[in-house]
Amino acid sequence: MIRITFPDKSVREYPKGVTGLEIAKSLSNSLAKEVLSVTVNGEVWDLTRPINEDAEIMLNKWEDEEGVHAFWHSSAHLMAEALEALYPGIKLGIGPSIDNGFYYDVDPPEGVTITDSDLQAIETKMKELAKQQNPYVRKETPKSEALEHYKRKGDQYKVELLNELEDGTISFYTHGNFTDLCRGPHLPDTGYIKAFKLLNIAGAYWRGNERNKQLTRIYGVSFPKQKMLEDHLAMLEEAKKRDHRKIGRELELFTFSQSVGSGLPMWLPRGAQLRERLEEFLKRVQRDHGYEQVITPHIGQKELYVTSGHYAKYGEDSFGPISTPAEGEEFLLKPMNCPHHCEIYKFKPRSYKDLPVRMAEFGTVYRYEQSGELHGLTRVRGFTQDDAHIFCRPDQLKEEFTKVIDIIFIIFKALDFKDFTVQISLRDPNDKDKYIGSDENWEKAEKAIIEATMEKGLEASIEYGEAAFYGPKLDFLVKDALGRKWQLGTIQVDYNLPERFNMEYTGSDNLKHRPVMIHRAPFGSMERFVAVLIEHTAGKFPLWLTPDQVVILPISEKVHNYAEKVFNFLKNCDIRALIDLRNEKIGRKIRDSELKRIPYLLVVGEKEAESNTVSVRKQGEGDKGSMILEDFAKFAREEIEKQIEDIRK
Repeated sequence: MIRITFPDKSVREYPKGVTGLEIAKSLSNSLAKEVLSVTVNGEVWDLTRPINEDAEIMLNKWEDEEGVHAFWHSSAHLMAEALEALYPGIKLGIGPSIDNGFYYDVDPPEGVTITDSDLQAIETKMKELAKQQNPYVRKETPKSEALEHYKRKGDQYKVELLNELEDGTISFYTHGNFTDLCRGPHLPDTGYIKAFKLLNIAGAYWRGNERNKQLTRIYGVSFPKQKMLEDHLAMLEEAKKRDHRKIGRELELFTFSQSVGSGLPMWLPRGAQLRERLEEFLKRVQRDHGYEQVITPHIGQKELYVTSGHYAKYGEDSFGPISTPAEGEEFLLKPMNCPHHCEIYKFKPRSYKDLPVRMAEFGTVYRYEQSGELHGLTRVRGFTQDDAHIFCRPDQLKEEFTKVIDIIFIIFKALDFKDFTVQISLRDPNDKDKYIGSDENWEKAEKAIIEATMEKGLEASIEYGEAAFYGPKLDFLVKDALGRKWQLGTIQVDYNLPERFNMEYTGSDNLKHRPVMIHRAPFGSMERFVAVLIEHTAGKFPLWLTPDQVVILPISEKVHNYAEKVFNFLKNCDIRALIDLRNEKIGRKIRDSELKRIPYLLVVGEKEAESNTVSVRKQGEGDKGSMILEDFAKFAREEIEKQIEDIRK
């Protein structure tokens, strides 16, 4: 017999070789129908894989990330089986689950092109195969045998993947007539996959390298129930309407130019206003919390980033090094702001009485992203971080950490992000080579984050292997209006950079001590944050934030002078307005202003000019009646000030 420990710490005995599915059935038949994978001692397994020793387990359902991963990973294999049946001779690259479904990269036979028009036929074949309820069977074989198998098949993609694995045992999965190199986990059988949709086709270079052959990438999504698929597809349709690239064009917020370069956004006047207001808001919050603004160069000597470890981490993804002709120096466009802030800290001697030192910067950094990975504002090559670094004594660490959490809560409240989860990201204990610093420093940093999070009463999941290379972090994952998760806000504890940069302060004992460093970026990057905000609000920003709060719509040229008077009056009341002087019918002006998501529309004609009034329409609510100009200005100011006051509470 073996002892199985459950998440609630209860323990049961089972025969050796018991499977996760059998354990689920012993607890409840209804539970057994919902479970998709099992976590055994921290590793996710197939439900049908035998457990041969005492273990701590967790049964993963659709609500759990590990359950969804197994479902979508199995769906990718089902799609690959259908592709092999429909296109004999097709070669398979990789087929992972991703945040919103799955994909498979494939190399079609010579002369064959798979297009969007073929997706329906592939789906039909997948349905046929799913109904067969073929089990996903795991088999382990020596690496040498696996290599020989794929060499005989002439499959250079699997051979390349195998050559990168360590010698030893390799796992395969078979279902029906299909076998694939895979570490799992998978569902018990294909019958679990009740509903799926193949979404689109794209080109993808093998291993993301532009020098390699371009493969065909097929994206899909799947669910245990048809209703879940229908709801998801409805959400995707709504997401298309909210796409920040589409709304960004409509509202004239930002643009890109191939002449400037891919992934390098340019902010148009309205977008610059939006961004400036976000920066002003955060600067005010930071001033209230004792931060001081700094400004650092866009470049730095290569050696600076070698010292920090960023060159080893981001060197291949950096722009540079650039050599100076005369002096032989090498510079990089900065990939991160923190090394510059470390040098500012060292500008003068520091005493324990000076700490904490809190410095903040809206610093633009640059990283080379593959062209195929660029996506609007969410994945760019140049982006501005709302970066700040706190240098404090060890005894100040938890207090400073919790104050940063308070700042993030202020931001979420101001921008109506109500639904979020918290994740503590620690280093991978089985692969410490990815990280810099001593075990002692990592243990202190991880302990501080866990304790501070608990003291704030936050329920946080722990994810191993998700830490930054220099320290653990606390990540805030926000759900937008469509239920999609975005990482917004991160706080990192770092004992390593202060050591690498030999930062010191003089303690009360008159000896030299090492400060602790906290990295924090509540927005993450201005570009990505604005993209998420656009899609969350569908471009309907809060009144205090929106670039244009009011649009004045004169009915005819006769009242242009009165429209100018209204504009100037509102301007003096610190209300942002514009006038639509186009020679268009008032109905067209109203429709266009509605599309631009301007909160208040003021229609003015001869009657309004004579009575010093405005006819008020509110975005999404229609006609609100006539108001005296002064009364409208007071009403609008009160709404703006109330929003700002609510944020400050």
